[in-house]
Amino acid sequence: MALHEANALTIRDANAADFGVITRIYAHYVLHALATFEETPPGADDMRARHASITGAGLPYLVAEMDGVVVGYTYATAYRPRSAYRHTIEDSVYIADGFGGRGLGLALLTALIERCDAGPWRQLIAVIGNSGNAGSIALHARLGFEHVGVLRKVGYKHGQWVDTVLMQRSLGEDKAVMPQK
Repeated sequence: MALHEANALTIRDANAADFGVITRIYAHYVLHALATFEETPPGADDMRARHASITGAGLPYLVAEMDGVVVGYTYATAYRPRSAYRHTIEDSVYIADGFGGRGLGLALLTALIERCDAGPWRQLIAVIGNSGNAGSIALHARLGFEHVGVLRKVGYKHGQWVDTVLMQRSLGEDKAVMPQK
């Protein structure tokens, strides 16, 4: 990991106290980046409600804490709402502005994959906003995601048409081929 030894990194489950920082981290991406197609930053209450929905469904929601400060977060959500997709989930990873390039995304996504591997899911999808998002694409490739497609010009944000890159990796390779339910 590319973290300086003086910076102790902890990956842990997100809790209610984290949502002020999580809301600020996400707002940066909403307002200044193409990684999310959301255009109005949600408030902390909205972010808490999203967290409750995610964890209520048994999915992981993790934060990276460096020297006691939350500097990034990741979570998995249902890929699509229809029941046939119930064994497929989607990941999201966000790093605080100014903390990129320190291995936080790698640490967060690795921890998320480990949690998801232990669950009942079979496929993990990355829906990456912006085909120019080389950092996210490289991170996912490094962790075993394969490029499966590009949806061209499906979003319009910051005065430009934006692609979505689709990447996918298997989970729980040792699980039965046919799910029990």
